Amino acid sequence: MSEVLSQSEIDALLFALQSGEVDVEAIRSEDNSKRIRVYDFRRPNKFSKDQLNTIEVIYENFGRLLATMLSGSLRSRVIVKIASVDQVTYEEFIRSIPNPTILSIFSLAPLEGKGILEINPVIGFSIIDRLFGGPGLSTIKGRPLTEIEKNVMERMSEKILFLFREAWHSLIDVEAFQENIEINPQFTQVVSPLEMVVIVTLNIQIGDTEGLINICIPCLMLESISGKLNTKFWFTGTNRPASEDKSSNVQKVIKDTRIPFAVIMGTNTITVKDLLELQAGDVINLDRGKEHDVDIYVGSQLKFYGKPGVVGNRLAVQVSKLYKEGSEDDE
Repeated sequence: MSEVLSQSEIDALLFALQSGEVDVEAIRSEDNSKRIRVYDFRRPNKFSKDQLNTIEVIYENFGRLLATMLSGSLRSRVIVKIASVDQVTYEEFIRSIPNPTILSIFSLAPLEGKGILEINPVIGFSIIDRLFGGPGLSTIKGRPLTEIEKNVMERMSEKILFLFREAWHSLIDVEAFQENIEINPQFTQVVSPLEMVVIVTLNIQIGDTEGLINICIPCLMLESISGKLNTKFWFTGTNRPASEDKSSNVQKVIKDTRIPFAVIMGTNTITVKDLLELQAGDVINLDRGKEHDVDIYVGSQLKFYGKPGVVGNRLAVQVSKLYKEGSEDDE
């Protein structure tokens, strides 16, 4: 982004132009000269800006899922925002994170290779403190995890990695599996130091504590789906109809849903005195005879008419007609 000049700087520039200290023709010739863009062959960009934007969209969705999951688990206000999505070498990433830190090494089936979920110690110990009943305030910048703390972070990392499936679902069906937890970045080698990786940095705020979570995905892992990493494919995928599996699951849930079913044989009105004096064997006359159809209610709505009867030793009703032929609307 170009720098905005202050009024004093603008006045100084105009004075320099008027006094001849700045040559206008020289500036014009410099602008018209051939521009050269520096390209470092040791750091070739594997993905285009559009592909990185697609990854950013995926992890914006992941951030919303993560905020919801952490809020429920920690019983605290959690805000998750995308800080950046960059391509760097693996060596640069390892040098940029603190030591010790919390590193969860994961695989992303069916993609080949391994990635890293790095939880900054400030956030990691805030989560641990919150899960142990504390306020979630973390003053620990970094230290090795105890065995109990390691087990807690393993389970929390598994919950975070589980969200990858839904975040990537519109693009590809993946399943993230945690391999192990490390605390020293120097002992974590998922690719060679000069290999390019995509780093998704999330800014996490848990109550009054704020820190970062980094997701490191080697470019080699994403090469097989690089053709799908574009916004056009993404939005096409998000608008596609539900799969047959989802439809069948919905149908199964609906079919197994229980609803109240009632048959009204007839009605009558009696006094409270008669009600109190009712005994076994008494007969109450209804407002309709046995030749009339009975009302069949589904829930609170009249749906069918039918004939009462007996099947074996059970009372039954036979549906004779619909309440409204050719209409599903109730009035």
